[in-house]
Amino acid sequence: MPYGAHETMEAHGILSEKMILLEHLSLYASQCHNITLRQMIEQQIQHGIQSYNELAAYTHDYHAVSPYRPRIAANPQEVRYGLRSPSPEAPQLGGQRFSDKQIAGAVLILHKNCAKNHMAAALECADPNLWQLMLNGAVACAEFAYQLFHFMNQNGWYQLPTMDSHT
Repeated sequence: MPYGAHETMEAHGILSEKMILLEHLSLYASQCHNITLRQMIEQQIQHGIQSYNELAAYTHDYHAVSPYRPRIAANPQEVRYGLRSPSPEAPQLGGQRFSDKQIAGAVLILHKNCAKNHMAAALECADPNLWQLMLNGAVACAEFAYQLFHFMNQNGWYQLPTMDSHT
């Protein structure tokens, strides 16, 4: 089954993005001190490899694709709202190692952008299975971004300002 030009270009772009994502995740996992964060990133690497392989295989064999099922059971009571003595932040230049906070922030940004790019690619797909693969990627990246947000929020690295109820 042939693809349209948009689908071909989008699939190529997403495969390239997945390679870069995996390379970055591998680098960050190697520099990570926090065991929980490292395990989270290693799980994301494994999923990324599977996702890459599934998309690459589909471009050759056109097999049916199942929807991705998120594994997070989000609990609104676990999110910490409000600012707790935030200190001013500035870029940390010239460092040879990333801190766990920098790693978590970088991985969060990677997954947010990956989710957006997968959704944009899905909107260009006519093939229903390729469309589902792109949606699966968007949902998985959004789930990973939420995991990172939650981890950062619990560690005080991602504070959520609030407004007064009358604002």
